[in-house]
Amino acid sequence: MQALEIVRYPDPVLRQPAKPVERFDAELQELVARMKHTMVHSDGVGLAAPQVGISLRVLVLSEDGTPEKARALINPKVSLSGPKDRETEGCLSFPGIYAEIERPDRIRIEAVDEHGQPQVFEADGWVARIVQHEYDHLEGRLFIDRMSSADRVRIKRDLEHLREEWQAARA
Repeated sequence: MQALEIVRYPDPVLRQPAKPVERFDAELQELVARMKHTMVHSDGVGLAAPQVGISLRVLVLSEDGTPEKARALINPKVSLSGPKDRETEGCLSFPGIYAEIERPDRIRIEAVDEHGQPQVFEADGWVARIVQHEYDHLEGRLFIDRMSSADRVRIKRDLEHLREEWQAARA
């Protein structure tokens, strides 16, 4: 299976709220399978459809980065709770950029899988962080939006470099 191309910052699709999935068909199942493959192939633990240039409310995650643990959450609704925690995050759309991000440590998720089967569960710690990061992508939010001012200053040159690469690829 061929991996999908990961969209990099500042591609506009990353800032657009994704559209709900309406059809649960073979095309959706193929997208989910390719997203899981791309995530694992890229050494990621989460991937949202906008990160592969598709504005749909689809995310995949694998808490340990293996295909065996990979699952899909489609049209997710996330309720936040619990104390907040700061951990280092990175993003496949921002290669080489990492920062500590504060997020609630516990969440409740309501979604469906690629076959339309309901998925309702609570998550904490690492899994909660992955889901929140990918859910942000579905909302058009990026992890740089949640960084401290000091981290934004620290990565300014890295972001400029990504912008230059993105513009050069379109010239």
